[in-house]
Amino acid sequence: MSDYRLSDHVEFLCETDFPNITGPLFILIFILSVIGNSLLLCVLFIYEKLNTMTNIFILNLVCSDLIFTITLPFWAVDHLHHWVFGDFACKFMTAAFFVGLYSSVILLTAMTVDRFITVVLHNRLSNHAIRQKSGVGACIAAWVISILASLSDAMIVKVVDWENVTYCEPEFDDKLGHYLQVSLLFFLPLAIIIFCYSAILKTVLRALNRKKHRAVAVLLCIVAVFFICWGPYHIVLLIKSLYEPIGCKAEEQLAVAYHICEMLAYSHCCMNSLLYMISQDSQKHLLNLLCCEKLCRKNRKKDTSQKTFVIQNVAFTAESSVVKSN
Repeated sequence: MSDYRLSDHVEFLCETDFPNITGPLFILIFILSVIGNSLLLCVLFIYEKLNTMTNIFILNLVCSDLIFTITLPFWAVDHLHHWVFGDFACKFMTAAFFVGLYSSVILLTAMTVDRFITVVLHNRLSNHAIRQKSGVGACIAAWVISILASLSDAMIVKVVDWENVTYCEPEFDDKLGHYLQVSLLFFLPLAIIIFCYSAILKTVLRALNRKKHRAVAVLLCIVAVFFICWGPYHIVLLIKSLYEPIGCKAEEQLAVAYHICEMLAYSHCCMNSLLYMISQDSQKHLLNLLCCEKLCRKNRKKDTSQKTFVIQNVAFTAESSVVKSN
């Protein structure tokens, strides 16, 4: 895999030894994400109540993950064979990528603030209807902000021909400004989430409600996994914007770090469905969903017939005993 860098109109070619596993890994993540998030969507619509704010936020997060997921096969082909889909697809997939990324972090922040209001400020803001309307409004705002922010990212990318090979690459007029926009929609929500969960954990640890403990724990896991997956990626982006590597060795090390963080970040889209299945209720719903309906009905009929047969036998035995005693 090669990494090109132009400086003072002189062309440099630095070879990196990083194995080209990115494309196949993106395909694997795509398959896992489609299966996991599709199952989670079915569980939410069939078994869960969508009148709770937590489930509404999770539904939006699933949609966000699926939007991000649809871009992965395109980036996989780009890594394996370079960009072959044209300029429109380059811009559209870039926009979809950032819509998925931005909406995830904004929705997670809104979900955390909602949990903060519910747990910490429940005595002051006890009106459930107002909170629910605010939560739905936050979801709508998350999508609007994500779409608007992604448009600027889509406008700076285009298909570039380099030695008869095409790439979908950004043309940075303001490289630092672009990375700051990406990071602002990551580190600012991170600060808000840390503040909210610090207060939430203090309140929950004082309470004796185990059910509330479990609910907060699941949401905390979802948030923590997001920042564990995406944190290193954004840190490397900032380093790339602020630091110009000198020599091929430094450039190779930065490229390898970027690829590792990129794979970790992209794998997040299949994590939420796994984390959601931590709860016992979700596991039961998933088993019910995976169980073939015909088989379930057959087993229910079999159980019913067996119970009827047993009841009839017991009744017959009791009746015979009464006759004999008489």
